Amino acid sequence: MSKQAWAASTLSAAIGLALAMSAPVQAQNMKDMSAMPQPVKDNMARMAKNKLEKCYGINAVSKNDCAEGAHSCAGQATQARDPKSFVLLPAGDCSKIQGGKLQAS
Repeated sequence: MSKQAWAASTLSAAIGLALAMSAPVQAQNMKDMSAMPQPVKDNMARMAKNKLEKCYGINAVSKNDCAEGAHSCAGQATQARDPKSFVLLPAGDCSKIQGGKLQAS
């Protein structure tokens, strides 16, 4: 077997193995998604459709899209600039806002 054929075979096997190992993870994510509350599903769909990202720490009181473990979801933030509440913004805009972070603190 030539070096080129051996390299192609090895690469194909590695890619196949990686894809096979990720399938159960993807199936698990789909299960988790079905158990999520409807506002969370709606936010995820909006994010994918409109290329939005979560921006933490910039919300006004009761003006958030959701949160990470702080409360159930949209419109329930009890403090402004809550580090666990996020607002959905077009990708790239969060970094332009003072105090905006892409991950919850």
